[in-house]
Amino acid sequence: MNTLSRASLVLAVIFLAGLGLLVWKVKVGGHGSDSLTKLTKADMEIIFKDAPPQALKRLAEDPELKKKQIEEIKQFLAVAEEARATGFANEKEIKDDLEEIRMTIMAVSYDKEKNKEKENLPPFSAITKEQVDAFFQKDDNAAKFDALVKEQIEKAKKDGRLPEDFEPPAEQLDQAKEQYAKVRISAEEAKANWSGLSEEFKHKTELQIKLQQAQYLEQKYSADVIAKKVKATDDEINNYLKTHPEEAKAIEEKKNKANEILQRAKAGEDFAKLATEFSEDPGSKKDGGLYKDVGKGAMVPEFEKAALALEPGQISDLVETKYGYHIIKLERKGVSKDKDGKESDTYDARHILISTMSAPAADPTNPMGAQPQPLKEKMTSEIEKEKEKKILDEIVARHPIEIEDFEIKVPPMPEGQNGMPPTGNQPQLDQKQMEELQKKIKEMQEKQKNAPKTESKPEPKKDGKK
Repeated sequence: MNTLSRASLVLAVIFLAGLGLLVWKVKVGGHGSDSLTKLTKADMEIIFKDAPPQALKRLAEDPELKKKQIEEIKQFLAVAEEARATGFANEKEIKDDLEEIRMTIMAVSYDKEKNKEKENLPPFSAITKEQVDAFFQKDDNAAKFDALVKEQIEKAKKDGRLPEDFEPPAEQLDQAKEQYAKVRISAEEAKANWSGLSEEFKHKTELQIKLQQAQYLEQKYSADVIAKKVKATDDEINNYLKTHPEEAKAIEEKKNKANEILQRAKAGEDFAKLATEFSEDPGSKKDGGLYKDVGKGAMVPEFEKAALALEPGQISDLVETKYGYHIIKLERKGVSKDKDGKESDTYDARHILISTMSAPAADPTNPMGAQPQPLKEKMTSEIEKEKEKKILDEIVARHPIEIEDFEIKVPPMPEGQNGMPPTGNQPQLDQKQMEELQKKIKEMQEKQKNAPKTESKPEPKKDGKK
């Protein structure tokens, strides 16, 4: 991602929910606690009302799928309740984020309700430039915005998401400032007019707020608390091997094979020929295990540390990485020039890899096929999945969520379309549909982020090298 793209993201968070902006503390409509421990039949019908027709059709036809969906809802709501019960939700940053979610959803929902008779009107477009200017002339709103921008940019620099010399582009800063004001203007108007709004609107808005707050708490608590609790320890991995002797045996056989090749290499056999014959690294095998002009940081740390500890012509002892066992021969240390003539420290090294990557299980749902996975990662993943399941089961038991039975209502679908939109002249998504789409994308990204890494190449971290 380039700097401009990262800048756009940083500025975007200034006016999106969940990032601790201006706290909107006024409770409209007497909503009370934001806990959500019961979903009525009407609530569930609201939740599923705007789902894609094909998804609704599948749920209606498959009771087990519907049951699984309900269990997943119960689980994320229970984790949110655990976050509240343990005091996690009372931390200042979290409380600010929860209030920001309330304010933003209220603002967006009210704006849509207010302008529902106007077709395809973009969110907040009815708020004028004069209103925005007046907002920033009032109280210390301009100073609050400036402080927020500075805070978010400094945090991004500290996290390494932006360079130290970054300055926000003026155009993006103006857009963020305008959106910041419009959200707050709409929210204040919603508060002032709340009593005159329909009960249906109030209920749907409050339900959306509570669901979004619960989802935010579930994600934050899972990342900040549960993820640390499920992290596999060395003792747990050793115990896993004891209870899975076939995998322990496979690792031992790999190590013995690597040791045999190591002895042959140190006895003087041609290293390149041994690499060509035995190495299981497809990226360097054909070149006698050679990688040229390797820059610092290109290899996994264990490989680089062992290689740079050698003198040219020396051969290492066995080096274990998550990919397996390596035998490394240093060929050269020195300086190389890139295409622009810039010099950097590099080295040439040959290596032989005896891989401990596990063969992936067949997955009929994945036509592309699963990739091999480092055996240690596979063991770690299985240990952590088991620990996570136990923790989540205990949380669900502590915080029972009641969900009333409900009917899946499938809207009429065009003949031959199976619930999918036509390929031509497709309708534009409205705000709510966009929010649902963004929610699904975020869920997929979270799953991908938390999934075990399965690099297809044995050692490099970057630059395409190994």
